[in-house]
Amino acid sequence: MSVARRKDSRGRVLKDGEVQRKNDGLYMFRWTARNGKRHTIYDATLEGLRDKEDKIKHDLADGIRAVESNVTVNDMFTLWRKDKIGIKEHTLTNYVYMYNRFIKDTIGEMKIKDVRKSDIRHFYGDILRNNKMAINTLDTINNVLHQVFAVAVDDEYIRGNPTDGVYASIKAAYHYETPKRHALTRPQQAAFLSFIKNTPKYLHWLPLFVFLLGTGCRISEAIGLCWKDVDFENETITIRHNLVYHQDQAGKCYFTLSTPKTKAGERVIPLIDEVREALLNEKAHQDELEMTCQFQIAGLNDFVFLNRFGSVQNPQAVNRAIARITRDYNEHELDLAEKEKREAQLLPSFSCHNLRHTYCTRLCEVETNIKLIQELMGHADIKTTMQIYAEVTQQAKADAGVRLSGNLGIAI
Repeated sequence: MSVARRKDSRGRVLKDGEVQRKNDGLYMFRWTARNGKRHTIYDATLEGLRDKEDKIKHDLADGIRAVESNVTVNDMFTLWRKDKIGIKEHTLTNYVYMYNRFIKDTIGEMKIKDVRKSDIRHFYGDILRNNKMAINTLDTINNVLHQVFAVAVDDEYIRGNPTDGVYASIKAAYHYETPKRHALTRPQQAAFLSFIKNTPKYLHWLPLFVFLLGTGCRISEAIGLCWKDVDFENETITIRHNLVYHQDQAGKCYFTLSTPKTKAGERVIPLIDEVREALLNEKAHQDELEMTCQFQIAGLNDFVFLNRFGSVQNPQAVNRAIARITRDYNEHELDLAEKEKREAQLLPSFSCHNLRHTYCTRLCEVETNIKLIQELMGHADIKTTMQIYAEVTQQAKADAGVRLSGNLGIAI
């Protein structure tokens, strides 16, 4: 005996779980999710309902649970943050800051199941169009979003990560290339230090800049250096921690202390004569002013480089000092060059990290052991070292060509 099947108002046979309501003609589909909960979807037409059914059945077959979830991107971020391990505190702090500032109240409020690549692309484009950040800074936004959606994929809320490939396509659309960091030339380096040495209002900066140029330390490593890390007897400097400067959404500024990002960052570097003299001069200057460190973090309070308030140096303040010194030097050099009727030798715009790159360049000019250079720089990946070494070698070849021209006795 055959069982009569339900039909809609147009006589079409309805499948299991399908119903057409008599009062308004709306179509419904009911199903039970794998967690035992009953769910219902609606549509004005049978065709539209079955399109939704197909997606649901596809998701159920693949074990995807987004169809039964109202989880938002913000919910998934909370889960990601709770379970995130193996990440440095300052990196996590930066991720949280960027998320709260740019994502939380925008795409963060969307349901995780509804986010498409086009949404991510529009979100990134909107940030860039409104000049909210530079394209290279957008990389941080992409990093945290990619990890959040990766959790959603792993937990079977969605099939694929909607951020995949979007940032790369944005960079291609904007014809973006990672900017190369340029080292100061030897004359520029000498001019920079000489101007500081001979300008009283900038003289107190000399020990720090000699240290940066003579060690290749990151600025976070330099401002986190303690006197106990300097072994004058054995002529070594031990890099064991960083001081990282943060600013929260409320504008409050603070430091965090952490170990270097990678194991390679923990290293012992030689204390060369110029750096030794600079550190001794810094100690003598502080003793003369009876200056003591007023900053303490994680039990440490013997930091080497202090500002006039007895606190550690702020990386932003150091970069601002570089900008002021460069500006004043260039103004002085332009006046002098005009008087002496010669071309002015101006300093380019640069930052603390260019000083690290400058040290690495000088090192590559005199040292051929790539592994040693990598260890002194604290590079986790030797490719980074090789890239700088290749640039230096290429320039050296070009310089050699200039010197050889007309000096080989082969003119005809």
